[in-house]
Amino acid sequence: MQMLSKKSKYAIRALLALAKHQDHTPVLISAVAEQERIPKKFLELILLELKNAGLLQSKKGKGGGYSLARQPEAISLGEVMRALDGPLAPLPCVSQRAYQKCDECEDEATCGIRAVMKEVRDATAKVLDRESLADVLRRTERLQQEQKKVLVYAI
Repeated sequence: MQMLSKKSKYAIRALLALAKHQDHTPVLISAVAEQERIPKKFLELILLELKNAGLLQSKKGKGGGYSLARQPEAISLGEVMRALDGPLAPLPCVSQRAYQKCDECEDEATCGIRAVMKEVRDATAKVLDRESLADVLRRTERLQQEQKKVLVYAI
């Protein structure tokens, strides 16, 4: 089971690339696609979905492109993933936003599978809703610094 779809992974990478632009000037799709090695046509569709979800804004014409609609601290990974892939729940019967009763379920209240999957949903949502784009950028920087230290000691 792969939880993070390629679409969401590309979206997060593109948003991180945009978050690195501290002045929030618009960035061309082609620049993000090249920098992040994301197929341009696929990225165009992803960025349009993110814009429709209120995570991005766009500017047409000279100096145009995409930029974050909010500060990187205010955009969580959970919000991005839900915007592109829907609920984080592993089963529809534990979804908070797209609940559906399982056809074969006789009693949700006593379903052990549902109870476990609800825990999975809660734990996943807790982490993904807590971590923002800014947190991921800081984590990346910290890991890069740690890697440099390892390389220095290895000499």
